Amino acid sequence: MTKPLVLVTADVKPIDGFNWHAVNSTYLHAVLQGSDSIPLILPSLGAELDIDAALDQVDGVLATGSRSNVNPAIYGQEPTEENGPYDPDRDATTLPLLKRAIERGIPVFAICRGMQELNVALGGTLLTEIQTISGRKDHRAPVSEHQDERFQIAHPVEVADGSCLEKVLGSEPFEVNSLHRQAVGDLGAGLVMEANAEDGTIEAMSVKDSRGYVLATQWHPEYWVSTDGPSQKLFSAFGDAVRAYREKRLGH
Repeated sequence: MTKPLVLVTADVKPIDGFNWHAVNSTYLHAVLQGSDSIPLILPSLGAELDIDAALDQVDGVLATGSRSNVNPAIYGQEPTEENGPYDPDRDATTLPLLKRAIERGIPVFAICRGMQELNVALGGTLLTEIQTISGRKDHRAPVSEHQDERFQIAHPVEVADGSCLEKVLGSEPFEVNSLHRQAVGDLGAGLVMEANAEDGTIEAMSVKDSRGYVLATQWHPEYWVSTDGPSQKLFSAFGDAVRAYREKRLGH
């Protein structure tokens, strides 16, 4: 059997007078090596895309992290220069993509911005610039030119009892990295908290009673997938889900 195909969401980057549709290579390698699947970059072309036609051909969706944030206007708040940059083409593509994938039971793994997109796609809200909120810790990455330092382990998370995450990683707290300025506020329809940080920040979530596998993490397991046990288990579980979906899709 050929390997499963996983759609990977893309940012729109202005370079040399053109709009480039780009993905950090760590996500592509994590899908390829950690999930034993073939990553396919989905361009952020918004309404020009036939989302269902794209989903007809694949076995999973990976929603990636990004430096950009979901535009607050989508969930009823005011955009600010401080909270940017924004990527309207990505918003117009990934939000309907995630909602439709869940409706169809296609496996979804959403990371950082991807987790926030998932929440907004299902009607939830986000907390912007959480480092300014009383009682919240600073979840931003360390200032460094070295990626290993930016993605270093930062804090523990507590796993919710009986959660999907507990089935994958067990019930004991574990350490994660942290590179975000936003966090999930009100949970969208059907979403449940899977893990949280000591300050109450939601660090993982899933869709209750979903037709297919759906898991989202606020941290970045893709970066350490080759060396970190929990990161490996997360991508392995996603790989198992996309293979099972592929067998069902092809009628095996």
